[in-house]
Amino acid sequence: MAEKVIVVADSITVGELAETLNLPVTTLIGELFKNGIVATINQKIDFETATIIVEELGLDVQLERKEVSTLAERKRHEISENAVSRPPIVAVMGHVDHGKTSLLDAILGQKVVDGEAGGITQHISAYQTIRKDRAITLLDTPGHEAFAALRQHGAVLTDVVIIVVAADDGVKPQTIEAIRFAKNANAKIVVAINKVDKETANPDMVKAQLASEHGLNPEEWGGDTIMVEVSAKTGQGVDKLLDMVLLVADLEELRADTDTPAEGLVIEAHMETGRGSVVGLLVEHGMLRPGHFLVAGTAYGKVRTLLDFRGKTLKEAGPSTPVTVTGFKELPQFGDTFGIVKSEKEARHQVALARIEQEKNAASTNVTGADLLKMMSQKQEAEDFNVIIKADVQGSLTSVIDSLKLINTDGKVMLHVVGSGVGAITENDIRLAANDQTVIYGFNVDLPPAVKRLAARDKVQVRMYKIIYELLDDARASMEELLAPEVVETEVGTLTIKGVFRTLKDEVIAGGEVTSGKATPGVLARVLRGDDQIAEVEVEKVQRQQQEAKEVFEGEMCGLSLKTTKKLLLEEGDKLEFFSRELVKQTLS
Repeated sequence: MAEKVIVVADSITVGELAETLNLPVTTLIGELFKNGIVATINQKIDFETATIIVEELGLDVQLERKEVSTLAERKRHEISENAVSRPPIVAVMGHVDHGKTSLLDAILGQKVVDGEAGGITQHISAYQTIRKDRAITLLDTPGHEAFAALRQHGAVLTDVVIIVVAADDGVKPQTIEAIRFAKNANAKIVVAINKVDKETANPDMVKAQLASEHGLNPEEWGGDTIMVEVSAKTGQGVDKLLDMVLLVADLEELRADTDTPAEGLVIEAHMETGRGSVVGLLVEHGMLRPGHFLVAGTAYGKVRTLLDFRGKTLKEAGPSTPVTVTGFKELPQFGDTFGIVKSEKEARHQVALARIEQEKNAASTNVTGADLLKMMSQKQEAEDFNVIIKADVQGSLTSVIDSLKLINTDGKVMLHVVGSGVGAITENDIRLAANDQTVIYGFNVDLPPAVKRLAARDKVQVRMYKIIYELLDDARASMEELLAPEVVETEVGTLTIKGVFRTLKDEVIAGGEVTSGKATPGVLARVLRGDDQIAEVEVEKVQRQQQEAKEVFEGEMCGLSLKTTKKLLLEEGDKLEFFSRELVKQTLS
C-alpha cells in the first residue's frame, strides 16, 4: 500500500500536526518528550521536526513541504490597463559543464566564465542583451548541486527557462532538477541543445530522452517544446535561440506597470570597501530611481547609486531590469522582496515591524529539526564540529551553510555554525574561533595580512576556497577526523583444549584440536569454560608435530604457547575462540 502524502507548511503546531495525522495529541507530545523535547499543544515545530517524529512513530505517512512563494503570489496581482510590455526574464539552467555560461558568453560577447572559479557559476548573475531592438534579461544560475536553493530562486522569478543540455552528454541529474524547478514555477521551457559542433554530438538522443522520460516533446516531433541546436563555441543557432525566446515571450504577453512603486527581488548582496553594501536587484514592477527609499526584509536604505549589469549609471530602471544599488544600511538577505516607501521614517518603521515578526516567528517556532536531531545525536555522544562561514555574497553564504548541513554524519558529528557573514574575514572572526576551537571557512573572500597573522598567533585554522565542492569535501574530511577509530573484531577459528603441559605466571603451553577455521600465531583468543569467558590471551606460537607452523586448520591437532597477563589454569575441555582485533578509521556515509 502506497504511503499517504500529507502537505504541511514550514511550521505547524503540535496540536495541528496531531489532528492532521489523526493521532491523540498526547501521543505526539510523548514522542517529542522521549527525544528530549518538552512541547505543549500550541507550540510550533518545523517541517524537519515533524518529518523526524513521523518516522520515529513508524507511520505510513509521507510529509511534503507546502511550497509558499511570496513572489509568485505577487506576480498574480492585477495588472492595470496602463501596463506596458516588458522584457522577458530568462534563466539559463542545466547540468554542470554543459555550457550554460559559455552560451551566455556567446550571447553577450564577453567572457563571463573567466570570472568563475573552476568554470562553475557560484551565484546568480544577471545580464541584459538586445535582439532586434528588444531587451532580454538573462539570469545565469549555478550548476553545482550545492546551489540548488539559488537555482530554485532563479526559476521562481523567471518567465522562460533555457535548459542547456550537452549534445554529447545527454540528460543529467541537474538537467532533471532544472526541468522540475521550471515546471514548479510555471515558467515556459526552451531547450538549448549545446555542443552540436562536437563529433560525438547526438541531438536526437537528447530529444528522445527529454520526450520519453520528462514529457518535453520537440515541436518537430509534433510536441510543444521548442528545442534549438546551438554551439556556444561557434555561435551556431544562438540568434535563433533568442528569436524563439522572444516568440515565447510574445505568446505570454508579458506586461508590467511602470507608474507604481518599484518592487522586485534581491538576487545577491555583499560588502565592498569604499562602497558599503552592494546589492543586486531585479525590478519586477514600477520604476526604480536614485533617491528612492527601499525596504527588503529587515534591511532598508536610500538608493545612492543605480547601475546596470555593466556598471553603467542609470537614471531609472523599469520592469525586468537587473540593477546594482548602493545605500542599504545593512545587507538584505538573498531572496528578500524589496519595495519602495515614502521616507526613511517609514522605512525604519517597516523594518521594525519585520524584525518583530521575525522574532515572533523565532519564538513560536522554537522546536526545530536541528534541535531534535541534536537531542537524538547527543544520546550517541556525537562529536562537535564548529565552523564560521564567510562568503562573498549572501546567496552563496546561504548555499554553503545549507550544503554543509546536508552532509550526512549519521549522528556521529554535530555541525555548529557559530558565526557567518558576508565579506572578508575579520579579527573578530579570529577571536570568536579562538575561544572554541572553530574552523573558519572563507568562500571567495579575502584574508587581510593582519588577520592572517592574528590567526597564526592564535592557532586558528582558516581555510580559503573558491569552489564550493572543494569546501564541502574539506568539511567532510575534517568531520571524519573527529571520529574515533572503530574497533573491529574478526573471527578466525576455534579450538578445544585436549591437554595442558606447562603453566607459568604469564604463559601457558597447551595442546588441542582445531574445531573450526584455523589457529595462527599472533591472534587473540577468548578462553571459554562452558558459557563463561574466563580470560583473554594472545597466541604467541603454534606447533604441529613439534614444528612451528604458520597455520593449523580444522580437524588438526597442534600445540600452543599462550601469553597471559595473570596466571591462568587451563583445563581439558576448555575452548579457545581465535580472533583478530584492529582499529578502523570511521568514514561518513
